[in-house]
Amino acid sequence: MRLFYYLRLLTFLLPLTALAQPKPSSQVSYPAAPNPADDFSSQPVLAWKFRARQPFFASPLIDDGRVYVGNNDSTLYCLDISSGRPIWKFPTKGPVRSGICIDNDRLFLIGGDSGVYCLNKTNGRVNWIFRTGGEHMYDQYDYYQSTPVVKGDTLFFGSGDGNVYALNNRTGTLIWKFRTENVVHGKPALYNGRLFIGSFDGYTYALNTSDGSLVWKLKSLGQRFFPKGEMQFSPIVAGGIVFIGGRDFNLYAIDAEKGYCRWNKQYPRGWAPVITPTHHDSAVLVGTSDDKVLLQLQTEDGKEIWRTNVKFNIFGSSVLTANMCYTATLMGKIFGIDLRTGGISWDFATDSYKENRLKYFKPDDTYRDDIFSILHSQEEYLEFLNKIGAIYSSPAIDKEHIVFSSTEGAVYCLKKA
Repeated sequence: MRLFYYLRLLTFLLPLTALAQPKPSSQVSYPAAPNPADDFSSQPVLAWKFRARQPFFASPLIDDGRVYVGNNDSTLYCLDISSGRPIWKFPTKGPVRSGICIDNDRLFLIGGDSGVYCLNKTNGRVNWIFRTGGEHMYDQYDYYQSTPVVKGDTLFFGSGDGNVYALNNRTGTLIWKFRTENVVHGKPALYNGRLFIGSFDGYTYALNTSDGSLVWKLKSLGQRFFPKGEMQFSPIVAGGIVFIGGRDFNLYAIDAEKGYCRWNKQYPRGWAPVITPTHHDSAVLVGTSDDKVLLQLQTEDGKEIWRTNVKFNIFGSSVLTANMCYTATLMGKIFGIDLRTGGISWDFATDSYKENRLKYFKPDDTYRDDIFSILHSQEEYLEFLNKIGAIYSSPAIDKEHIVFSSTEGAVYCLKKA
């Protein structure tokens, strides 16, 4: 996104005003969750940090006492969850900006070098490698590669070569591929025998998982700054509705069966890149970029249940426990938020945020009045995000730990106090 220039036009020229306070809704019920003891309802403490040579954009995954996370240094790291010490690492030949998925003892990784890797999750040894037609970034705001998903014996993912792929996950052989007209970097959503995914060509696609045939496609509206309406982000399905955000500032709610748009909401300042399912089909969480709010919306009509001002851009999905959600921002902060009310219970900041925040922000975390004497270009803006430890990733969580990665090249592990 043309963050710097659009930020200048809208964020700095308009007065900053307080956003609505979180408001609970009586229209949505919250069923009893099975493990409320798993909530991180109070401030967690740092257990360990791991440092790599380059920024992290990929989201970590916790599995069997290990943390798996890819780095821009072209390496996938396997870390011990109790200490943060590396157990093994796997080198590729391109930046790793993809999350991974695990099925039994097999780990699947989309590399920045056009390689799709199946590894043994215990020791990192290669089971098979599949090569796509090539991997590349659409532009400097195309932050991620596609994260693969597994269903049965099939691995599904998108690629920078414009294709959606289905592979046999045991052998790496191609089952089918479907061609779009541009980069496909979202994580596929699977529902009722169909795969849903967006492309930078501006379409959202529904494909049959069995053979890759097209069921329907829906074109985005487009927007002044982004007339193609690139569908950069990852869809989710809740209540028979496909939710996906595009670069055209719109959030779309699409009927999963028939492919028509039930409703859409346009956010005035920018993208709504992140949609997270809740514990029930009646509501979803939506993280916004330039609007800087986390929202809980009713799935049926998009009505707001609550909104919470997190003061900066959200690009990683939230993760949930029974009564809490955990959301990170590009300011280098992760928040523990009450899932029922939207109230912020705690926040934790990266080291780089603590060290550099006053170079860019006032004590209340709004921009300094002289920010444009400090940041002169889009490149400087992106470098500033690295300097404050921006969190593009989604946190990973188990009963005792929250793990997240940041652009300062660090993985943080928090534990209950």
